[in-house]
Amino acid sequence: MSQMYERHINAAGITAAQFTIIASIGRRPGVQMAELADAMVMDRTTLVRALKPLQRDGLVEATQESASSRAVGLRLTAAGKDTLAKASAQWRAAQAEFEAKFGEKRAKALRQSLFELTTME
Repeated sequence: MSQMYERHINAAGITAAQFTIIASIGRRPGVQMAELADAMVMDRTTLVRALKPLQRDGLVEATQESASSRAVGLRLTAAGKDTLAKASAQWRAAQAEFEAKFGEKRAKALRQSLFELTTME
């Protein structure tokens, strides 16, 4: 299943993991690193490593939120927004392919179960 999603997302020039990161930043422009790490359930060091290629490729930028603050917010660049739009279309295509092969009801039940796993404490 992950190979199918990777195949679709790779058509946008990023990996599925990178898609998850830019989608999260796209939903929360200016999000701070620690907040993003918490939201994605990853440690900060792993997130920093994952962000490096996105910053290098000009998809994500880190900006100081205000002159009086040391807080750094993450934002998508214009190229990042374009990549997110392309990858989102590919994600929807992957979802449609998965549902066609697995069945819509079974796919919905699986997503619900996986969501419940990620919210357990």
